[in-house]
Amino acid sequence: MEHRRLGTQGLTVSALGLGCMGMTYAYGGQDDAESRATIERALDLGVTFLDTADIYGPHTNEELLGSVLRDRRDEVVLATKFGNAIGPDGRPAGKVDGRPEYLRGQIDGSLQRLGTDHVDLYYQHRVDPEVPVEETWGALGELVTAGKVRYLGISEAAPDTIRRAHATAPVSAVQTEYSLFTREVEDDGVLAVCRELGIGFVPYSPLGRGFLSGGIRSVDDLPEGDWRRNSPRFSGEALQANLEVLARVEQIAASRDVPTTVLALAWVLAQQDAQGMTAGLVPIPGTKRRSYLEENVRALDVTLTADELAAIDEAAPLGAATGDRYPSAMMGSLRR
Repeated sequence: MEHRRLGTQGLTVSALGLGCMGMTYAYGGQDDAESRATIERALDLGVTFLDTADIYGPHTNEELLGSVLRDRRDEVVLATKFGNAIGPDGRPAGKVDGRPEYLRGQIDGSLQRLGTDHVDLYYQHRVDPEVPVEETWGALGELVTAGKVRYLGISEAAPDTIRRAHATAPVSAVQTEYSLFTREVEDDGVLAVCRELGIGFVPYSPLGRGFLSGGIRSVDDLPEGDWRRNSPRFSGEALQANLEVLARVEQIAASRDVPTTVLALAWVLAQQDAQGMTAGLVPIPGTKRRSYLEENVRALDVTLTADELAAIDEAAPLGAATGDRYPSAMMGSLRR
């Protein structure tokens, strides 16, 4: 397994990570036995960069990972997140909380659920507009000093916020959605500030929340309880327009004789060099099935030529997707 660095503080991870959210949250159809087997298979394949968050469940995702990693903790780079507030009743509070006293409690809970004495990478999941980022990151720096956290990251933050956080405590990774269907970071300043400050970049949903698999042709292809049923990109005229873009990508994949998912993920991996991300770019495709994990890993062996990259860019250029990537109520928490 190839490894890539993230940032300039010393963090090194497998070139492909595993997003674990869907194992217990958001996408319906929970199967703990298959999820555990998928995590075990990932480690056997060398995919050792695992991503979770306290809000996934809430709590059940971290508990799942903790149960699997009980005897394999030393093999993994473990990332979790705080910030999407969880109320005293254990339910999502519907707001963001960046207060130092809140995050200190959250890290202790995460460590307990994960069955470990430290987290390798701890993200601020969303930015709290009511708390100066310097206050939040001052407390995060204290967690590093205390040994509870090794490296720090931030998710879905605006370029100026990333800059302010980094000036308070070093940012090793910025996590933001990035795929052939979500390329805004290329021109909204996020990749630019990562390049400037030597911060690694972690694309989540690098397969367009499963859309680039080609298996979603209507909202009826999504299971009950799947939040994508309420996503603007997966319904109505937007879905039909996006299927037209997908068809162009599928043609290129067919010409290369690889699944569309493999092509799309190989494209994301290639952006480390294409976008000049010298501090590293490591996607974390999410899956809860071993078969999809094994297909994703195939992308590491696919090197796209300059002509192929140009053809993909023409088929799915910046701004090609129709519809917001989240429902309107959730869009407001992005790029703060």
